[in-house]
Amino acid sequence: MTVKGDEGHAPQGVDPARLEDQQLLRELETLHRTRHDTLLHGSKDALDTHNTRTAELEGEYLRRHPKRHVLAGRTREGARGRA
Repeated sequence: MTVKGDEGHAPQGVDPARLEDQQLLRELETLHRTRHDTLLHGSKDALDTHNTRTAELEGEYLRRHPKRHVLAGRTREGARGRA
């Protein structure tokens, strides 16, 4: 899977469509956990790869769960209500 504007980067990892739900969630958790360090200390290529893989995995999660439960506090309106 290639993300628009990222055609120069080779795909990394297993195609997200081939992952079982638990594998997909584990991959996402790992990426989210390592995001900050990659941003602060990774090379441009590492960050580009991280961005591409995150977009692939998150896109697959949203494709599988289009009607996922969204917490009111996680919307823009809900966030404004907390301010």
